[in-house]
Amino acid sequence: MHHTTTTTAFTRHERSLISKIRTLPPEKLNQVEDFIDFLRQYSQDRQLRQAAAKLSEAAFQQVWDNPEDAEYDRL
Repeated sequence: MHHTTTTTAFTRHERSLISKIRTLPPEKLNQVEDFIDFLRQYSQDRQLRQAAAKLSEAAFQQVWDNPEDAEYDRL
């Protein structure tokens, strides 16, 4: 049975990070993993907020774009 392996070429930056991670004591690896998870979640949350804001623009446009609010726009 023949297995094919995919070789991934790491960038210099990735190799540097991997090298630094390998020097950490085992108990610190959990903190690194938690931080990476935090960064990924933060990015996903930010994208979700941006998408929600974009989707709500049309609905808020109807509320904000009216003759009464035009008076406030001129202030």
